[in-house]
Amino acid sequence: MQDDIRIRPAAKDDAAAIHAALKALAAGMGAEGKFVSTVDDVRRHGFGAAAAFEVLIAEAGGAFAGLCLAFPSFSTWMGAPGIYVQDLFVADAFRGRRIGERLLQAASRRGRARGARYLRLSVDVENVRAQAFYERLGIRHSRDEQIHMIKGAAFDAFAGEGEP
Repeated sequence: MQDDIRIRPAAKDDAAAIHAALKALAAGMGAEGKFVSTVDDVRRHGFGAAAAFEVLIAEAGGAFAGLCLAFPSFSTWMGAPGIYVQDLFVADAFRGRRIGERLLQAASRRGRARGARYLRLSVDVENVRAQAFYERLGIRHSRDEQIHMIKGAAFDAFAGEGEP
């Protein structure tokens, strides 16, 4: 039943539930070994005046059903702000109820209220099910760009020391 679904902004007290969902997302992708985030990381970086991200939580009948973790983005080519969805998770027990779609719509509405004009996200290359889900929603794969990354010790070495 759709009517018992409520979407709300996360509060600091939700950090453990957010972390558990992100950990379940990694496990579902077979990437448990790559997941090193802690509840304290979520709490420290997701809340307060300088929050690096925001989370919307979906509840069904009062139970945690899913989340959407996003942060602001900006396109110099479009000359417009947007939102970047880092993680979208729906618990297995609540799949098929359009919760993921509703979370993305809610995140888009919040972004649009702040001036956002687009939504971006990336999908694991092996997550064909998620790719099909996003395509059904009209969120198309961009063939114009690829994501590149440097992290860990390589990032530290590249950043070096001195002036920021």
